[in-house]
Amino acid sequence: MVFYGKGGYDWNTIFNMPIWLRKFVFSKIMEHYEGEKNQSNTNNVQKSIDAMKSAGFTKESLQNQRAQQTPHYVTKASKK
Repeated sequence: MVFYGKGGYDWNTIFNMPIWLRKFVFSKIMEHYEGEKNQSNTNNVQKSIDAMKSAGFTKESLQNQRAQQTPHYVTKASKK
């Protein structure tokens, strides 16, 4: 909690804090960081989607590109 509190608590304060309060503060810190993590993940996904749309990519165009590509390898083994 000393590290995740970003300087809000020192070791002596945490050591002398009642257990119930320590658990409560720890759970609130964890909720805060999980919320930040979820928000940043959501923002990153939305930015990626917006970038692909602005570049002209759609789901249909990507599926068409996959369907038009031909393999560059031989699918059957040679018979010797």
